[in-house]
Amino acid sequence: MPYTITEKILLQHTPGKKDIHPGEFIWAKVDLALANDITAPLAIEEFRKSGAKKVFDTRKVVLVPDHFTPAKDLRSANQARMLYDFAKEYKIRNYFEVGQMGIEHALLPEMGFIQPGDLIIGADSHTCTYGALGAFSTGMGSTDIAASWITGHAWFRVPQTIKFTYTGKLKKWVSGKDLILYTIGDIGVDGALYKAMEFCGPVIEKLDIDGRLTMSNMAIEAGGKAGIIEPDEVTFEYIKEATKSQGHKVTRKRPSAIDYRLWTHLKSDKDAQYADIKEYDVSKLEPQVACPHLPSNVRPVGQLKNVSVDQVVIGSCTNGRISDLRAAAKVLKGKYVKSCVRTIIIPATQTIYKQAMREGLLDIFSKAGCVISTPTCGPCLGGHCGILAEGEVALTTTNRNFIGRMGSPKSFVYLANPAVAAASAVVGRIAHPDEVVSSK
Repeated sequence: MPYTITEKILLQHTPGKKDIHPGEFIWAKVDLALANDITAPLAIEEFRKSGAKKVFDTRKVVLVPDHFTPAKDLRSANQARMLYDFAKEYKIRNYFEVGQMGIEHALLPEMGFIQPGDLIIGADSHTCTYGALGAFSTGMGSTDIAASWITGHAWFRVPQTIKFTYTGKLKKWVSGKDLILYTIGDIGVDGALYKAMEFCGPVIEKLDIDGRLTMSNMAIEAGGKAGIIEPDEVTFEYIKEATKSQGHKVTRKRPSAIDYRLWTHLKSDKDAQYADIKEYDVSKLEPQVACPHLPSNVRPVGQLKNVSVDQVVIGSCTNGRISDLRAAAKVLKGKYVKSCVRTIIIPATQTIYKQAMREGLLDIFSKAGCVISTPTCGPCLGGHCGILAEGEVALTTTNRNFIGRMGSPKSFVYLANPAVAAASAVVGRIAHPDEVVSSK
């Protein structure tokens, strides 16, 4: 029977089953279950109510305090402390404190936690990020996460899959962020409701892992259950390097040697059944901007030159990786941000922060008049480090722009890629990078 990559992974994690089909409910094994300082406290409470004496595997539970940390107030401090105490009591090895950690969805791939074919759940909607590495990963509620910590399993309804194929050649300044914004603009915020979004085609094959992570990250903004990309040599090289540089810190069982041949079966069959197939020629695609108050309200950057901005944020689990910071620095080098524009740079992990320091990127940002934060989700969810006042307008590289998402319900949030964000900080309004950087 032909299957999509999503169906293959779910079938592999459901022992005793010989076939699988969309709409079916399954009780599947999980390879990793994570939570953060907002979602873990409720999971911990439910775990304790159950009377459980231990977690199913101390290596497969991950706790990352990243949303309100460093703690912004007493309540957030207490929530973060719950994670620390729980990890210590139940000997959970993969707890990451401030100074070691980062935004969870950037941290886990960077540290080599994610492998193709994994089934990963997290008490955070953007857990779908890991599909960029050929895993099936999805967000769940805190009570489901608590149950998985006890049993090592979770209930799933097997999703249908929509196939998205991208052809052509990307223009300068166009990235994975623009591809996913354009896609969401086409299908809408419910266009992939409870479906796996499978990204493929020659454009995806040439896209680096950071760009792929950005696309999978925002699958949830189209209502997707998951966003997945078949693993290839690009995936293999990324995981090999992550394991080589960080793997000694990862306490999780894995093959003694990483072999790309282990993953060659993780491809959708040619005659697999899809709910829909979407094809895009992106050769003429310009940088995209999502306007208030939906990620689907997308327009080309050139149509928004009259929109002034009060704040620019470059970071988040969507666009806070090293390539994102390099793109922003390329625009900001030798420039200075408009005096009326607060510009906040947030490297997604401590490793990215240190890499940006070594490359001189932080120096470029500080000389340009930006403020540089320790890794945190911070302003993305209106938590701290850049909350908007009434009437203020922000251009940000984050993933959501719903009413009140970053502060006042009377503020306005636009979403864009890091180069557009950097150019807008310099000009003081939404701007194409070519307005700031000479094409010579």
